[in-house]
Amino acid sequence: MIDLATLTTYVAIVLGFVFIPGPATLLTVARATSSGTRVGIATGAGVAAGDVVHTVMAIFGISAIIATSAMLFGIIKYLGAAYLVYLGIRAILEKAPTADLARGALPIPADKAFRQAILTEVLNPKTALFFLAFLPQFVRPEQGSVALQLMILGTVFVLLGLFSTVVFAVSAGGLGSFLRRNPAVLKWQGKVVGGIYCALGVRLALQQR
Repeated sequence: MIDLATLTTYVAIVLGFVFIPGPATLLTVARATSSGTRVGIATGAGVAAGDVVHTVMAIFGISAIIATSAMLFGIIKYLGAAYLVYLGIRAILEKAPTADLARGALPIPADKAFRQAILTEVLNPKTALFFLAFLPQFVRPEQGSVALQLMILGTVFVLLGLFSTVVFAVSAGGLGSFLRRNPAVLKWQGKVVGGIYCALGVRLALQQR
């Protein structure tokens, strides 16, 4: 079992990570602003679910395989980048459903945003490498099962990350509700959200191991 001092240090560092705006935060804020708080929270939950997958990958050594294989890293990276650009282009090209939004309909349902966020997070090899490099730094083999310690550390990271994305989603969702009452914003919000997705996709494609 992880000792209290190590766990406290880990939580403090992770809190610093998750509240620094990054790709997951941008995705959540974009969804919350364009589609509401519920969809933003669903996006954050999808990111958290993707991080659970990365934790399992780190425990079973799959992340290590990705780290040592340039070809596999590249395949996953470009698949993730292509998916983000695809989502961005769709958002840019879709016509803003002004009338539907005025009646309270949302551009994307929460369950679809959840699924998209999972896939986006899982297809980010940099996240896999982060879990592989970061979590073991707080593992102490003399304190018991390494797999159990990795699972605890990964779970803490997921929960703190989910907490941060919920905070961002609630804040952006309130702002989005105000903005969506403006016809000019409705006209351009899809293009802005799409631009964010495309930019994240390009950023991912250009990243090195």
